[in-house]
Amino acid sequence: MPSFQLVGLPAAPFTPLFSLSEAELSEIHAQRVVATSNPGYPCRVSLADAEIGDELLLLPYAHQPAASPYRASGPIFVCKSARQAVVEPGVVPAYVTRRLMSVRAYDAAGWMTDAAVCPGAETAAVIERLFEDARVAYIHLHNANRGCFSCAVQRTSSGTCG
Repeated sequence: MPSFQLVGLPAAPFTPLFSLSEAELSEIHAQRVVATSNPGYPCRVSLADAEIGDELLLLPYAHQPAASPYRASGPIFVCKSARQAVVEPGVVPAYVTRRLMSVRAYDAAGWMTDAAVCPGAETAAVIERLFEDARVAYIHLHNANRGCFSCAVQRTSSGTCG
């Protein structure tokens, strides 16, 4: 059985932001953009690349709110039409496999225990290896080239890793 599952962000916190004016978006350090290429605008809710012409927001997001030195935030894209991805356990979507990924493992206190950079096609194997360490509570994927948060990875309850 697969030991992991990728998790997209919930859409609800972002939906009201699409009705904000450009000035209001600027106040929260966000910007409205239109996808001009595919791939190129990875939505953190749907875990898919936006289609050309899709409206998105580029905004800061606290992806690592842990009370540790690894507390972090960074820019993410959210597509206006996005629905939260439901990714089957063990599946790594093209959103990840087509990119160079940074895979970062954290313990329950939010301290990084290990990390690796790999081609996206090797991400599943790296996740499995990192989850072999019982100290690892969760994993974050980042797009290695730009360093942006991609998604969280959780252990599955029936997986081989605990």
